[in-house]
Amino acid sequence: MKKCMLWAIRFYQKRISPLKGRPTCRFYPTCSQYAYTAISRFGALRGGWLAVKRICKCHPFHKGGIDYVPETLDRK
Repeated sequence: MKKCMLWAIRFYQKRISPLKGRPTCRFYPTCSQYAYTAISRFGALRGGWLAVKRICKCHPFHKGGIDYVPETLDRK
């Protein structure tokens, strides 16, 4: 599952994102790079959840900014 998700993100980054013409993400690193790193670091389930939370913040009413993937996850 992890490999499929990472492949889909790379496909999006190389084939679909360039068609937009200009960068549209409000964050650094971009949402797709964040998702790729999170899934690589924490796996499909936990990393995927981090990616979903990040993508939900990527909208015109959020100021954006720098938001790196955490090094470790807090277990609450």
